[in-house]
Order: sequence, then C-alpha cells, then structure tokens
Amino acid sequence: MTQRQANPIQGQELLIEHLAAGYGKVQVLWDVSVRVGPGEFVAMIGANGAGKTTTLRAVSGVVKPTAGRITLGGVDVTRAAPSTVVRLGLGHVPEGRELFAHMTVRENLELGAAMRPEARDAQATTLERVYALFPRLHERAGQLAGTLSGGEQQMVAVGRALMGLPSVLVVDEPSLGLSPLMTQTVFGALKAVNDDGVSVLLVEQNVGLSLRLAHRAYVLENGQVVKEGTGAALLADPAVRGAYLAL
Repeated sequence: MTQRQANPIQGQELLIEHLAAGYGKVQVLWDVSVRVGPGEFVAMIGANGAGKTTTLRAVSGVVKPTAGRITLGGVDVTRAAPSTVVRLGLGHVPEGRELFAHMTVRENLELGAAMRPEARDAQATTLERVYALFPRLHERAGQLAGTLSGGEQQMVAVGRALMGLPSVLVVDEPSLGLSPLMTQTVFGALKAVNDDGVSVLLVEQNVGLSLRLAHRAYVLENGQVVKEGTGAALLADPAVRGAYLAL
C-alpha cells in the first residue's frame, strides 16, 4: 500500500457565534455557537431535525444566516458565497454525497480541486494522497461513480473534498447507509486527515464512534446547543448515554 502523505495545509479555526438560520419563514437555528480550533476534531450530535445539517450549510454558504457570525481562519464568511468559502479553505462533505453519477471516480475527485489555484497546482500529488487513504478508489478510478457501492461513493465524497486542500473539513452523516466495516474505513480516514492537521467538524448519528474520536463535542436540540464538553466527558454523561446511546 502507498504510504500516506502528510497534508500540506495546516488547520484553521472555525468559529460560529450565536448563529440563527432557516429556510424561508421556517427558523431552524436559534442561537448556535460552536468553535473548532486549529487541528481539532469536533463532533456535533443531536436528533434528526435538531439543526446539524443546517449549521454545516450555513458554514459553507449554502444557507444564509439571519443572525450571528461565522469566521474561518479569522475571516468573516457569514454571508460569503460558497465559492469564496471554498477558496478560503473549507471542504464540505454533504449528506447524500452528491456525486456526478455519470462521471468517473477520477473525474469526480478532480472536480474537488477546481476552485482553488493551489489545489489545481497540487492536483496530482493530492490525488495520490487520496488514493493512499482509499486504495479502492485507485482501483475504481475509471469506473462511473453511479455504479459504486454506497461505501465507495462515500469515499469519493470525502476524497473530492480533500482534493481542495481544505484547512477545515465539515462532514455530514458519513456513515449513513454504510456497513460497520465501511463505516470504520471512512472514520479511519477522517482521523488520519485530522492527525495530519486538518480541522474537522463532524455531524454523525453514530454517536458512540463520533465521541470516541472527537476532542470536543456539542449537543444540539431544537436549533440550540444544550451541552458541550470533551468527547470522553459527553460519552460518559448519563443524559447523553440515555438519549443517544440507549444505555
């Protein structure tokens, strides 16, 4: 297996302060404050409808906040266009993967480098790094993305985000529909990326696995942060265990 190469980009801080957002007249987020420090792995957990995905969409510029502030590496991106946020170093792995089914694995991956000049310049090297994380993608490089298994498609989605050389990676429900083995593979790659210095904000229904990996975590309920702490502390919290781990 090819030896994994270190990520040339260092993690930046992502700061979300008193965020409010929604869709039209429907407000989803009321007062969300989350910090991901440089090189941190932070998890965001909560029930369906709590506002986790909306938070990530606001960070990436897809949803425009109605109040609050978002900064990436100290730069205010509260109402920035998605293309601007990507150029500043954000990588977003969306829920549902959103691949181009009739393009090959390699073509989908290469699209991830399109928005940043430095990513385009480093495309060949970064592609090798992605293949080192996910050797199966190297084997499937010429295959149409729509013909892959769900787990392989999730690898492509993560790899595509990494092709942009992100300093902050936000990941939405990466284990959705995956087998336990494939979930471990994807989470192992996220940990490796974080070990290389990339800041990670993870939204995930597999609460136990998320909290074991996370340095810190936040619990969202009804569009608000109701708990925060280290991953280990929240994993041991009786209220969290009762609500999300059925223990």
